[in-house]
Amino acid sequence: MAATQRDVNPFPYSDSNKRYYTYDYYLRKKFGVKAVKIPLDAGFSCPHIKKDGFGCTFCSQRGSGDTVPELPSLREQYDAGRRALSSKWDTSVTLAYLQAHTNTFAPRPVLERVYDEVLSFPGVRGLNIATRADCLPPDVLDLLAGVSEKTALTVELGLQSSNDVTAGRIHRGHTFACFLRGFGDLRERVPKAEICVHLIFGLPGEDADMMMKTVSDTASLEPDQVKIHLLHVLDGTPLADEWRRGGYVPLTKEAYVSAVCTALTLLPPRTVIARLTGDGLPGSLLAPLWSRKKVSVINDIDKKLYSEGLYQGCRFTG
Repeated sequence: MAATQRDVNPFPYSDSNKRYYTYDYYLRKKFGVKAVKIPLDAGFSCPHIKKDGFGCTFCSQRGSGDTVPELPSLREQYDAGRRALSSKWDTSVTLAYLQAHTNTFAPRPVLERVYDEVLSFPGVRGLNIATRADCLPPDVLDLLAGVSEKTALTVELGLQSSNDVTAGRIHRGHTFACFLRGFGDLRERVPKAEICVHLIFGLPGEDADMMMKTVSDTASLEPDQVKIHLLHVLDGTPLADEWRRGGYVPLTKEAYVSAVCTALTLLPPRTVIARLTGDGLPGSLLAPLWSRKKVSVINDIDKKLYSEGLYQGCRFTG
């Protein structure tokens, strides 16, 4: 019998043909069963939102919470999200994911109430908090340290690019040096928390070398997790206006797949790859339309890694 791709997979942190440390594999090893993440919108804002209601040029007014059901309470959102996923998977073990906007941007008592509430929901075994590296004051870090003693805590920090020119162009609102300070403070003050760094490929003005510089900068930090996103053009955002004027051209599928494969080789082998792509909501996605076929993108990444003999960390020099 011929050997399968799984049989010849050189990557150690995998039990399939995947040549990278998948989030599914990580969760199964951590909890002993499949766990599902339930996105939530706690109604927080962002310190960088301007009078027009927008912060970063690519971000919708729901602050990455577009997939969260628009329901009045966190419990209703959680129950709806859990029901929606129950048709695909066992949802007895879940992670509550505070996804929309900046989920450390509120007074400590407010944050504590929200964190305690979602941790009380049935099935919740962990908490993921999406935030910014410039929104981690000392009292919030103390709170997060306490939360990390009670549950599996992951703090997700949006870097997007380590290039300060790019950060200015997308109105990110902080520099790479600021990100490094926040990352370092979080690592030092909340050592039990896992840190997930978000990167975006295809940002305006960036070429492949600039994207890989961000990946290398991130790899040097050896984060616990990384999410790689494709830049989507969403209707109603400043980026959509730029795209309509011809000022922004999205990545092709081939360019994105190539960038992801190269990025994986540069990242530490023990860094969990929590996301490799995404798909904007059909009603708001303007470009690139090829991103709607998420499974096809993932398959092309797997095929390229296999055909070229590549795997996560094979070029990591840390």
